[in-house]
Amino acid sequence: MGPATIFALASGAGRAAVAVLRLSGPGTAAAISTLAGTLPAPRHASLRRLRHPHSAEVLDRALVLWFPAPASYTGEDSAELHLHGGPAVIAGVAEALVAAGLRPAEPGEFTRRTFLNGKLDLTAAEGIADLIAAETAAQRRQALRQAEGALATLYGGWAVRLTALLARQEAFIEFEDEDLPAGLDDAVTTTAAVLRAEIQAHLADAGRGERLREGLLVAILGAPNAGKSSLLNALAGREAAIVSARAGTTRDVVEVRLDLDGVPVTLADTAGLREAADEIEVEGIRRARRRAEEADLVLVVFATDQPPDAETMAWVRPGALVLANKTDVAPAPALVGGVVPIGISARTGDGLAALRARLAEEAVARAGVAAAAPLTRSRHRAALTEAAAWLAELEAAPLPELRAEALRAGLRAIGRITGHVGVEAVLDAVFGEFCIGK
Repeated sequence: MGPATIFALASGAGRAAVAVLRLSGPGTAAAISTLAGTLPAPRHASLRRLRHPHSAEVLDRALVLWFPAPASYTGEDSAELHLHGGPAVIAGVAEALVAAGLRPAEPGEFTRRTFLNGKLDLTAAEGIADLIAAETAAQRRQALRQAEGALATLYGGWAVRLTALLARQEAFIEFEDEDLPAGLDDAVTTTAAVLRAEIQAHLADAGRGERLREGLLVAILGAPNAGKSSLLNALAGREAAIVSARAGTTRDVVEVRLDLDGVPVTLADTAGLREAADEIEVEGIRRARRRAEEADLVLVVFATDQPPDAETMAWVRPGALVLANKTDVAPAPALVGGVVPIGISARTGDGLAALRARLAEEAVARAGVAAAAPLTRSRHRAALTEAAAWLAELEAAPLPELRAEALRAGLRAIGRITGHVGVEAVLDAVFGEFCIGK
C-alpha cells in the first residue's frame, strides 16, 4: 500500500484575503480533477470553480497549481489551492478533500516526505523549521544558510573523508600481504587526527549557533528599589513591570523579549535581593537567584544614592555588567568591586542608549552569526562529540581491525546528523517541531 495523499493549510490560521491548502501524494491528480474539473498545466496558476465531489456544490473560485512528481517540494505529485481566506471556505474545501479520499497531514509530514524522497537532508529540514520560527534577521540568516545546505556540505565532506579513510583501512586489512603503498596504515591514523581536530574546532564555538537559535537570557539583579523594573520598562519601551516606591513590589520573574542587533534576548526582571518578609517573597528571591545562575548575562543594578549591599556585590562577577542607576539623583561611583559601573538613569533615560549599544555588543559576541556554518542543535553536538571520541579511539587502537571499527562508528555518528544512516530514532523528534502544512 502506497503513501496516503495528505493536505493541510499552509498559510496562517484565521480570516485572510487568501488561504493556501497544500496537497501531496499519489492521489493528488485525481483529487484536483474531481474538485476542479481537469488538471491545469504544470506550474501554471489556473482559476477554477471547486465543487464538492458528492453534491457538486460550488465551494469557491480558487487558483489551482499542479506540481507533478518529482519536480515538487515533496518529490511527490503535489498541488496548491489558493482559496478565499474565510473559515467557512477553508472548512468546506477541507471536507471535500476528505470526501475525495485525502486525509489531513500530521505536523511536519510534508517536509518529512521531502526528506524521505531525497530532496533534502535532516540538517536542511531543521533549517526550514528554524526559518519558520525565526524572530530576528540574524536568526533568519542562520536558518536560511542551514536550509540551503551549509551544514550538510560541512558534515557531508567529513563523511566522505571518513569513508575514504575506512576504505584505506579495510584495504590494509584485506590485502595486508599484497604490495600496498608504504605507510598506508600510518597515513590513516595521521589523517584521522587532522579530521578530529577540525571537528573539535567546530565544537569549540561557545554554543553561538544554539544561543542564536534559542535566544539569550539576560537577568536584571539587585536590591529592592534599585530601579530594576524601571530599567526593564525603559529597555522594553513599554510598561511591562509594575513600578513602585514600595520595596518588594516584584515578587516573580517578569520577562520581555528584545531584538538586539538581530539576536533575540529575553530580559528578566527579578525580585529584589534582601531578607524576605514572607514566604511569597522568599520564593521570588529564590527564583531570582536561579534565573541569574541560568542567564547568559547578568545586569547587576544598584542605586547611586545607596551603596550596594553584600548580596548585590556577590553578583559582581567576571562577565556581568554593573549598572549604577539613578544618576539623576547622585553621580555614579568610579569603581564598584574593582569594576567601572555603567551610569544610567532609568527615569530620565540618561545613559540608556549607550547601555543598549553595549547589550547589543554582548549579545552579538555571545550569539552573533558565525562566518562558518555553526552548530544549531544539541543533537548535532552530541553526534560530533561521539565522532571525535571514536577518532581519538582510533589513534590509540593497537590493531587495524579496531581502527576500522572506530572509523565505522565515527561515520555512523556523523551520518545520524544528516540522516544518511541510523535515522529512525531521530525522525519523529526532528519533524515533530514543524507546524501543520510544513
